Amino acid sequence: MHSYSLIAPAKINLYLEIIGNRPDGYHELAMILQSIGLADQIELRSISIDSIRVHCNHPQVPTDKSNLAYRAAELMARQFPEAFAKYGGVEITVNKQIPVAAGLAGGSTNAAAVLVGINLLWKLGLTQSELEELGGTLGSDVPFCVAGGTAIATGRGEQLSPLPSLDNIYVVLGKYRSLEVSTAWAYKAYREQFGNSYIRDSDNLVARANAVHSGTIVKAVLDKDAGEIAQKLHNDLERVVLPAYPQVLQLREVFANKQGVLGTMMSGSGPTVFALFESQQQAELVLLQVREAILDHDLELFVTRTITHGIKVASSV
Repeated sequence: MHSYSLIAPAKINLYLEIIGNRPDGYHELAMILQSIGLADQIELRSISIDSIRVHCNHPQVPTDKSNLAYRAAELMARQFPEAFAKYGGVEITVNKQIPVAAGLAGGSTNAAAVLVGINLLWKLGLTQSELEELGGTLGSDVPFCVAGGTAIATGRGEQLSPLPSLDNIYVVLGKYRSLEVSTAWAYKAYREQFGNSYIRDSDNLVARANAVHSGTIVKAVLDKDAGEIAQKLHNDLERVVLPAYPQVLQLREVFANKQGVLGTMMSGSGPTVFALFESQQQAELVLLQVREAILDHDLELFVTRTITHGIKVASSV
């Protein structure tokens, strides 16, 4: 019997631009993704029968085939039937710390951890880029969650160009427990309201996506200038989510008005809002101030920081 314990970090978007429609029905995107220290812990254990079992400590997380971690194990069993037959099934235990349906890639990072863990359990010897490619068939954020750190993501988010990693920029996250924003709804609403501004020509789509490489926020990342990065934060989905969800807008405005906040923005399709800081002390102070300003027990607040890695092995037995 073998088991692995893996750390699966969340991500935030420092930049999200919607450029146009893709032939596959997704959107052409240009993003900058960043791993943060807030993470789930995933335990993977070989079991003697050829089945996949998922357990989770969070009541909202499904443990059937609709769970992305389950689908990641199923994908590996399909891709490597001989290894599945040799080593048997897997039991996956998810210890959730990342808020659910939050725009922080919680499901995607769990799936990435399962890919990395099964690669080790079954001694497959797959490279990181091979794991990223497999991850891309499960979801747009999974390849980044495998790689982690800081990266430009284009296509539907699966094409990655690593950037020098940002570490020790402190982050406060705010998310209402009972509030969920559907990613599909957010993109559909954006298409309905702003689709007339989309680039139509496929060559121009790719050129526009690649233009992010020479953009001002990338320069700020290369300079590791937290203040400048914070000034260049951008998320097109705020244009549809903030008007539809006044709580998210209020949280963003409360962050924006606090001293010591370098910049604030919604992550992904939300509803999580984050703020950036130069020190842990400033981050913790603002967390307390936000808690005083919004007296709502439904609001969860976290202090974390940017990190340089994706999935990490914590231990093996």
